[in-house]
Amino acid sequence: MTVHLPPLSIEQRAILALWYEVNASLSAYHKLITFFGDAQLAWQATVEAWRQLGIHHTHLKRHEQPDQTLANIDRIQQALLEKRYSILFADQPDYPSQLLQLYDPPPLLFYRGNSARLHQAQIAIVGSRKPTAHAQKITFDIAQYLAQTGYVVTSGLAMGVDKRAHLGALSQTDVELQGRTIGVMGTGIDVHYPNHHDKLFAQIIEQGGCIISELLPHTPPHKHTFPRRNRLVAGLSLATIVTEATIQSGSLITARLTSEQGKQVFAIPSHIDNSNAEGCHYLIREGATLIYHPKQVIEDVNNQLDYGSRSHKIAVRTTSNISPISHLSDLNSRPATHYSQSSTLKPSSSTIDVAEHLQSVYDQLDWHGQDLDALLVTTKMAPPQLIGQLMELELLGVISVQGGRYLRV
Repeated sequence: MTVHLPPLSIEQRAILALWYEVNASLSAYHKLITFFGDAQLAWQATVEAWRQLGIHHTHLKRHEQPDQTLANIDRIQQALLEKRYSILFADQPDYPSQLLQLYDPPPLLFYRGNSARLHQAQIAIVGSRKPTAHAQKITFDIAQYLAQTGYVVTSGLAMGVDKRAHLGALSQTDVELQGRTIGVMGTGIDVHYPNHHDKLFAQIIEQGGCIISELLPHTPPHKHTFPRRNRLVAGLSLATIVTEATIQSGSLITARLTSEQGKQVFAIPSHIDNSNAEGCHYLIREGATLIYHPKQVIEDVNNQLDYGSRSHKIAVRTTSNISPISHLSDLNSRPATHYSQSSTLKPSSSTIDVAEHLQSVYDQLDWHGQDLDALLVTTKMAPPQLIGQLMELELLGVISVQGGRYLRV
């Protein structure tokens, strides 16, 4: 008997083909779409046409092997048939509209569970992978409170704070409030990381939550994939809460991305000698809103957003007319790294493989760091273009932002 695979349009197959051949590179994908106009034309283009656009040689090699691409699409389609996961494409009405506001929205999202959660009002909770017992309790309680008031708690499925945030949201006894959590993966949709979180993944899906990934199936964890995940956590959410984080925590990336997207960052204070909370204290010093109760988050978010003009649908059970605390306006840096006097700050002679369209910006950077104003002068680029390319370089893991200065890593 012939098995009929779930229908994918010609354009959707072309999108999958491109996404596979550029290995989920956002910069390469958007460059191809911008130049050729749509995925079909981009995929049908010659290898030489791709090469002239400066597409990376590893992507060119995949483009030279269309049979492997088609086989990969067939495997994805088979997984769709078996309901192992589903896909949302950016041009579909069910795709979360808030992600379309990003300068580099993913062309598709793989997901498992209840995708309706993506359209509900979300607040992100992030923090340390090794939180103190006190921070674990605070995280759980805040997530539980937010879910009880009707919000969806979004986090990154990591150990520590992320896990406690998901569990707090899942702890509801009211059936109508169960499953109000979204997990954003830094791996392929079919790769559970950390390995011992299988139970958490299953619980999220069974209770009506959702798990998403922009990465291709079978993509393993990598240091470059987690900043990408953080960008989606921030992009989906109305605000971000950092409950406990060290000075070098990846949670500070999520906080900065939240601020750059024009949203509010909240941080929980702790004892001044708690090194595990130095990241929160840094955020507060830089302008994040100090909170000691989740109701303060709800009050601020409700006062700053006109829900009648947004697509988010939520029935908040607690409201207040309290004036909002000042909005975070300048959280655009990570804490500075303290180098010893013997540290070498000159760029090494080793070659970094950077896409051609990013090379001119990368060449302007060193390990002393430059602020955005200086880079605007030296690169003579428009601010949106420069910021976009700096973000791509950061996602690639070849630069970082420290003390408001962009520098090589």
